[in-house]
Amino acid sequence: MTRDLSRLLRPRSIAVFGSGWAQNVVEQCARMGFAGPVWPVHPTRDQIGGVPAFRSLADLPGIPDATFIGVNRHATLEVVAGLSAMGAGGAICFASGWTEAGEADLQARLVAAAGDMPILGPNCYGVINYLDGALLWPDQHGGRRVERGVALLSQSSNIVINLTMQRRGLPVAYVACLGNAAQVGLADLAGALLADDRVTALGLYVEGIGDAPAFAALAGAARAAGKGIACIKSGKTEAARSAAASHTASLAGGGAASSAFLRQAGVAEVATLPELLEVLKIFHVHGPGLGRRLCSLSCSGGEAGLVADLAAPAGIVFPPPSDAQRVRLAGILGPIVAIANPLDYHTFIWGDGPRTTDVFSTMLGGYDAGIFIIDPPRPDRCDGASFAPAMDAIVAAQAATGKPAFPVSSIPENFGEDRAGAMLANGVVAMMGLETALGALRAAQVAPARAGWRPVAAWSRGQARMLAEDAAKAMLAGAGVAVPRGVSGATLAEVQARASSLAAPLALKGLGFAHKTEAGAVRLGLASLDGQAAMPGAAGYLAEEMVLGGVAEVLLGLRRDPVYGVTLTLGMGGVTAELMADSVTLVAPVTGAEIAAALKTLRLWPLLDGYRGRAKADVAAFVDAALALQALMVAAPHLQDIEINPLMLRESGAVAADAVIWEDTE
Repeated sequence: MTRDLSRLLRPRSIAVFGSGWAQNVVEQCARMGFAGPVWPVHPTRDQIGGVPAFRSLADLPGIPDATFIGVNRHATLEVVAGLSAMGAGGAICFASGWTEAGEADLQARLVAAAGDMPILGPNCYGVINYLDGALLWPDQHGGRRVERGVALLSQSSNIVINLTMQRRGLPVAYVACLGNAAQVGLADLAGALLADDRVTALGLYVEGIGDAPAFAALAGAARAAGKGIACIKSGKTEAARSAAASHTASLAGGGAASSAFLRQAGVAEVATLPELLEVLKIFHVHGPGLGRRLCSLSCSGGEAGLVADLAAPAGIVFPPPSDAQRVRLAGILGPIVAIANPLDYHTFIWGDGPRTTDVFSTMLGGYDAGIFIIDPPRPDRCDGASFAPAMDAIVAAQAATGKPAFPVSSIPENFGEDRAGAMLANGVVAMMGLETALGALRAAQVAPARAGWRPVAAWSRGQARMLAEDAAKAMLAGAGVAVPRGVSGATLAEVQARASSLAAPLALKGLGFAHKTEAGAVRLGLASLDGQAAMPGAAGYLAEEMVLGGVAEVLLGLRRDPVYGVTLTLGMGGVTAELMADSVTLVAPVTGAEIAAALKTLRLWPLLDGYRGRAKADVAAFVDAALALQALMVAAPHLQDIEINPLMLRESGAVAADAVIWEDTE
């Protein structure tokens, strides 16, 4: 159910329940200049924060649009029920001690008491509306009134408080916390914040996505409206589920699935809070969709070398200037300056505003955006007047070319808040700290989601059992994935009797093992099965013709994810798959083109593409196999995991040499 949060987020009247925490709310609304009435409610006190108090909800002179409930959890139930009955616009439930404390029934009673009235929380700090001065917030914060800006939404109150203390010139329009999200979830609250025309972008700190299809829809709508979303997803170091059962579980863990989801939804994922703030500055001014062709300019060879070194780990490449740019820049800078990207333009033009503007505009005009490394001197001890022409030239270059120009200080403190704010007023995003800036610029390049993309609906994972390899391969063959010719049986003698039709060399495998190599349950390169000893612990045996003519061993794994539906993990395979960790994870549904593009991101992609005259692997056959298994997982929700490792890629065709499938026991 989608609830209308407009009255709660943009109230014209506010009620406040409680004493100590409630007093903070009353005082902050007054300090921030909230224009509407604030009505404290307390059964015994005459005033709260200098504002006359009412004895009960029934005594209020009107129906509040928003209410901060700062009383204990049991009293909260009664207040919420009363507010809902009178048609209030919504409430912040501040008290803790609900599901997070093992009191799931109490939280369910709270949701029932709220009915159709929206509530944030419980265990929720609240909301700050810096646009209208409405603060349902019981603690300190570092923001101020703005006319437009970004929204910050967090599942951690302390994290978002810290973000409000930023001194990077980022205008913040809203701050909001989810708490336990008992009723209003991440996508609902995020959508309501973005619905305000004065909100330019959204920054998230989240521990869980919740409803992945709803979030994907939200991200698509935001991108269509020209509003970018940047996100820190926490909890990535949690051990992968069932890691001992498959290589895929290990490779797709550690946040790979959540990162894949965010990327495919068109959300800019970052790892640090400074990067989050810098990406939001980019989105606030320029919107999402920053181009990938960047240039870098500095007046020092050291800075040019430093940015080149730091850019590579960030995934940023600086294309060389065009011939026309080279001629023009050489004419301005003279023969001593080497024209390159990154460009060290030396100091011959330092202080010459027109020539500096010409250089900056000429370079920037050939790219999607530009980095201008510049560290103004500290104003308390130095004179920064000589830096003014270069700073003005950055603004002029952006205006002349229509391309984003980013002045970047090599260390954060060399751009103060006032200077960054002044640049922002001119539509120029000053970025603080070179490494942070590069990470933020790379994140801001995230591509939009494929039109209409939504992840496959998630199914709950039950108790699982592993299919025997012969049964697993029969299922693969039925789905259209090639498997080796083979015979199986309950005993070694049965298999030996049936193997006469197979062509050597042969592989003999013991059934019932997730990792046969570690269990000593696989023997390769056999001329025949004569004289082979039994394998301790085997639940049966499978003999197959070995796959010959392989160009590469790759891994193809699909997992049922409780949040993101179905994930596909593609990578270099074999027994060293986890050791090499050369893999990429995608969230279904994906297209053949997306699978092929993902393969090219692998470090060892050249081995598939004919490295140093080697034969090229049949990548199209890999794509066909991945699409076939994706269709199988979507059509059969009882399947939990499918892993082929290795999938032997030949010059023509692909064969599943080994396969593990897990399915629900019920």
